Amino acid sequence: MRKSKISSAAAAAIAPLPLPAPPARRILVLDDDPFFCHRNAEELIRQGYVVNAAENGALGWLELQANHYHLLITENELPKLTGLELVGKMRSARMAVPVIIAIDKPPQQSTARRTGLNPVVTLLKPYTLADFIETVKVVLLGHTAAPAGCHRHPQPLPESGLVL
Repeated sequence: MRKSKISSAAAAAIAPLPLPAPPARRILVLDDDPFFCHRNAEELIRQGYVVNAAENGALGWLELQANHYHLLITENELPKLTGLELVGKMRSARMAVPVIIAIDKPPQQSTARRTGLNPVVTLLKPYTLADFIETVKVVLLGHTAAPAGCHRHPQPLPESGLVL
């Protein structure tokens, strides 16, 4: 029997081509505390996300209008435009960006219903970086289960204006 040899050029032609990596997800982080804003943004960058950050809601609104984001992470207590006011503007503009809102105390269902803003997940402060990253991954993957310490609002809440 005769053994056939495959040339290196032919072997390269047969080898599967590497698939291009999917584009990185873009995330906007809003927090008026520079330490937490930087910490969260740096951790997201380490995880492979493209991150922009701003320290107030008005700057966040400008960013959302200028760029496409896959996720908004905000706290509610922002200067110039609160997190809930920002989400209200997004919903009025028909922006379908998922939202994680970090809050200091557990949400009351009645308050969530009155706002009509349907945040994807509320993340209770203080939270660990591990909980933060897990929440981001869950929201970006569109899972229906919220991680521990989070409250998910999967059904649209009735529109009735912004009532805090």
